[in-house]
Amino acid sequence: MTSLTTATAPGGDGVPVVNEVTGLPGGVGVAARATRADALDAWLRRIFPARPGVALVAVGGLGRRQCAPYGDLDLVLLHAGVPGVDELAAALWYPIWDAGLRLDHSVRTVAEALSVAQDDVKVALGLLDARHVAGDPALTDQLARTATDHWRRTAIRQLPGLREITATRWEAHGELAFLLEGDLKEAAGGLRDVGILRAIATAGVTDALRPAVHAAHRRLLDTRDALHQQVGRRVDRLVAQERDGVAKLLGVDGGDALLRLIAGDARTVRHALDDAWRAADRLRSGRQRAASGRPVRRPVARDVVEQDGELVLARTAIGARPDPCLSLRVAAAAATTRLPIARATCEWLAAYCPPLPAPWPPAARAALITLLGAGPGLVPAWETCDRYGLIDGWLPEWTRMRSLPQHNPVHRFTLDRHLVQTAYEASRHTRDVERPDLLLLGAFLHDIGKGLPGDHSTVGAPLAEAVATRIGLPPAEAALIGTLVRLHLLLPEVATRRDLSDPKTIAGVAGLVGDPGTLELLHALVRADAAATGPAAWSGWKGRLVADLVTRVRTTLDTGVVPAPPAPDPALVAGPLPVVHLGEDRVSVAAADRRGLLATVAGCLALHRLEVISADAATVDGRALVECRVQPRYGLAPDPIALSADLRRAVAGDVSVTQRLRGRALAARSRGAAPRVVWHREAATDAVLLELRAADAAGLLYRVTCALDEAGAQVRAARIATLGGDVVDTFYLVGTGLPDEQRARIEAALLAAV
Repeated sequence: MTSLTTATAPGGDGVPVVNEVTGLPGGVGVAARATRADALDAWLRRIFPARPGVALVAVGGLGRRQCAPYGDLDLVLLHAGVPGVDELAAALWYPIWDAGLRLDHSVRTVAEALSVAQDDVKVALGLLDARHVAGDPALTDQLARTATDHWRRTAIRQLPGLREITATRWEAHGELAFLLEGDLKEAAGGLRDVGILRAIATAGVTDALRPAVHAAHRRLLDTRDALHQQVGRRVDRLVAQERDGVAKLLGVDGGDALLRLIAGDARTVRHALDDAWRAADRLRSGRQRAASGRPVRRPVARDVVEQDGELVLARTAIGARPDPCLSLRVAAAAATTRLPIARATCEWLAAYCPPLPAPWPPAARAALITLLGAGPGLVPAWETCDRYGLIDGWLPEWTRMRSLPQHNPVHRFTLDRHLVQTAYEASRHTRDVERPDLLLLGAFLHDIGKGLPGDHSTVGAPLAEAVATRIGLPPAEAALIGTLVRLHLLLPEVATRRDLSDPKTIAGVAGLVGDPGTLELLHALVRADAAATGPAAWSGWKGRLVADLVTRVRTTLDTGVVPAPPAPDPALVAGPLPVVHLGEDRVSVAAADRRGLLATVAGCLALHRLEVISADAATVDGRALVECRVQPRYGLAPDPIALSADLRRAVAGDVSVTQRLRGRALAARSRGAAPRVVWHREAATDAVLLELRAADAAGLLYRVTCALDEAGAQVRAARIATLGGDVVDTFYLVGTGLPDEQRARIEAALLAAV
């Protein structure tokens, strides 16, 4: 393998580091990137087969002299129509591949390169970085000058297409500022967007590359360099397991601090690009002028007018004594009209708008509720206000929550974005509740306790109540906000972990909730929270369970009577045994009463790649009934004929099926974190609850129910909740009390099985 250089560059800890694949110097920072560019330039000149009328041009990272430790080479072999150029290209490209470098290459004349750039805006942007490496410098100079001149003349026409491509990329990769594992290059606010800003600045549209953008760009490049060095290969997505190592290379105090720095830089880049797009729009469409020659200004709210597609302050608002509510009114107007706030207006509000008194005046509270309930316009308006420090003036607690990572696999956003997103999702349910204003505020504050010691629901309740009091809610409504925060996890946890047919379960929830109005607020909040969390936080079966729980609790609150448990399916309590019914998401079995039936059914379902979500076991007239809610483990539905046949054989005691189940279960044992057993003695009417917290694995329920059966425990019901890679399995063990010795024996059997 060809070695590119023997030079070294200091790594993040001061130790010389060399890329083991290519021989390129490693290290982080501007100097390290320049050293890598120098090394590549020198090596490419050595292997370049010089010939008149040919030039080697670098674009991309090498063209900008911003080479990552494991970055690609983007090269153009430029020629003036010389013969044999294909052989010359092969003589150049093969040594590069042999050196282990990834290569993006093209062979073109100047006219061909410019023609491609005219049809492809991404190529046009790439040529703006063209830099001479070897060969005829006149060719490179001609290409660079002509490409830049062409871009400046045509940029206004090409920017809409570029904006569309950028929006598609953002939709695919999300926003870097709010993602826990974002792509440093492709996500919104990442390195790719800095390239677009550079192109817009080159076109003279606006001052896109302000000092803050330069600083953010440099830090994002440093982070990518450290990520390459940490992983030892090209990778642009900063995943959780690499975060602390990257932070150490950068001299940052931990992975969370690194995420917050990235979030701030990504916000800077994204906000600058939004400003640049709007400047391009104004330049393309021209400023609207009245007959007097003045800009057209359209009132949209009190003290707020629209001018050139942006919201600005009315002249009377600037001349008068500033109103403390003004910044909130501007934000609410931006969210409801979905128009951006002009940069100068944001700067003026940050400098001159006085702080809000405590409690807030009604106008400020109304503006906040309007802002939170604005739907799609909420997130961009909130983000703009946050970039200029307006949010901190409204809510001092926001500083602690800004860009705070959430270390949970189901969460896709940082805490601040999650709270705003939950308010947005709650706006979809405002017609379902009597007090939509309290729903929006509760959704916005529901996780305010995260990042503090203790259970975030318990810790957050008094904090949310204090915020509600400060913004002017009366004591009873502020207390209700605290209740919503304290109980916002109650419905999904009970629905997925408890037996909803047990009267004690329903009575317990009804006692905590207190009244139907609070119940409907909690139901709407649960759905909004799940939608804002991510796709893994909600599913059809979970929605049905929560809705079932809400219906039962509402009946109890309205009538004072706990609904009776549903009667068993008549088809299961009559006819010859065994009985097997397969539904869309249910499996029901009736068989002769015997120990271990639930374990047998669970194992057979696992064999057919079905996850058990809940299971109920009962004995009616001497026959055992087992009903399970299921979902395919890998999205593949099993063969119903084979599943039904195996279930019939297994519940009838067929030893061959049982042996097959045990073999599969033993092979599927998980090596996750140490499991834990938690007992709940008073949570059920006629049973003791055992809660198993363990790593998820195929066949886990089968192993656990077998262990319970062998330990002499009789399972009446089971609820299985999957949280990312972990499960919380709850088992109702028949009997109102278990001796300590039996509890210890059961617990030991479970832990051994897991």
